Amino acid sequence: MKKLLKGIITAIAFIIVAVVVLVVVLAIKNNIDSKKPQLTDDYYMDFKSDSPLEKKYSGLGDYEVANVNFDAGNKTIDKYRVWYPKELESSEREYPLIVITNASNVAALNYEPYFMRLASWGFIVAGNEDRQAGSGESTSLTLDYILQLNDRSDSVFYKKISQTNIGIMGFSQGGAGAIRAATEFENSNRYKTIFTGSAAYPFLAKNMGWEYDASKITIPYFMTAGTGKSDDSGVEDIYQKFGGVCPLEALKDIYGTMSQDVTKIRARITGAEHEDMLTLTDGYMTAWMLWQLKGDEEAGKVFDGGTAEILNNGHWQDVEKNI
Repeated sequence: MKKLLKGIITAIAFIIVAVVVLVVVLAIKNNIDSKKPQLTDDYYMDFKSDSPLEKKYSGLGDYEVANVNFDAGNKTIDKYRVWYPKELESSEREYPLIVITNASNVAALNYEPYFMRLASWGFIVAGNEDRQAGSGESTSLTLDYILQLNDRSDSVFYKKISQTNIGIMGFSQGGAGAIRAATEFENSNRYKTIFTGSAAYPFLAKNMGWEYDASKITIPYFMTAGTGKSDDSGVEDIYQKFGGVCPLEALKDIYGTMSQDVTKIRARITGAEHEDMLTLTDGYMTAWMLWQLKGDEEAGKVFDGGTAEILNNGHWQDVEKNI
């Protein structure tokens, strides 16, 4: 009996040790995986489009890019990461700022080429390491920190950040976080425009703790999603049952909730699944920010008027706009 008991105890101890080892190994693996890049440096080279403006703005701009990191003194945010046109270091002019809110379980370090490409169009682009950014708080703190750099004489950004041309954008959970950052915080009124890719729709956002009120959006808004099942599962009532991350009916509802006095566009990428949205919206996201923050008239041709390129681009469907 004693031998049996001893054998059972030994077996249990072995199992406990094995579980602990497995947990440690998985933790180490997850930590390593969490730091792996999700995009290649030249990811944008794979994008193809027959629409000239979409093709143009999905590539690199004319600016050489530099970047700098700042310790946040905050475990969640960890680091503020900023990409910017290198000429800024010796320039006397101001540059528009874009703040990016991360998607679920993603940090800025995971998609650095995305920030770099966008900065090559003449933007200061800022992000952080918050992997659960749906509340919008870390984005709000990031904006505050970056704007403080504009007032510090020892900063490369001293008097270089435009105070009136600031955009915000986010994908998935980050889309909900971007909406909240633009509507729920003391510094929300600093933003001039917003873009989202497959932002978690209101029913999903509320259940995940990222609830937002789209009627509070008072700045020009370009909202996008994919037509694939991951974004729109096709359920009949999207407010009683999960309908995908960003179903068409939700886009229509958000569009309708916003004031008609606010410039707004909704559109979906044909055949795109949720995970495709980061790269497949690149061209028109960039054009939107160039138009809204730099007054680029050519970029505005993507969206403005009855001959807008987006209306005749086979990559896009379900377009509705009030401009």
